[in-house]
Amino acid sequence: MTDREFLMLAVESCRKGVDNGQTPFAAIVVKDGRVVADTTNTVWRDTDPTAHAEVNAIRAAARALKTIDLSGCVMYTTTEPCPMCLSAIHWAKIDRVVYGATIDDAAAAGFNELRFPARKLAQEGGSKVNVEQLNCSEARELFAYWKKTGKSGTY
Repeated sequence: MTDREFLMLAVESCRKGVDNGQTPFAAIVVKDGRVVADTTNTVWRDTDPTAHAEVNAIRAAARALKTIDLSGCVMYTTTEPCPMCLSAIHWAKIDRVVYGATIDDAAAAGFNELRFPARKLAQEGGSKVNVEQLNCSEARELFAYWKKTGKSGTY
């Protein structure tokens, strides 16, 4: 599968998460062309401010692969990782992260994001993770989809 196809799997997962009352963020982890984790943001459900989709995906991938070293894995996430998530991606040793919507897109939708670009954080922090944006209108549209549910607010 291509990067776009994997990112679209994350977009579909996100839609399902929104349909189940979650906020519009999802992430998948792929190793050797196989999805090993597919998660959404569960901050409100779990009453856990660290339960971002990316962190949940790292936790699920580590359990599935029975290791905390996720070298050789790629994460596809609907939105640019926040600094907390990028730090977790770095610590998990994920090789690449590919995202659709930007942190600015999330902030414009009402999320309280730290507006520090993930790629810049990786570079300035000396991380080996490769951070790439894939222009994906479907990822940006997830915020409007979420707002249509009537469960949106300021987060």
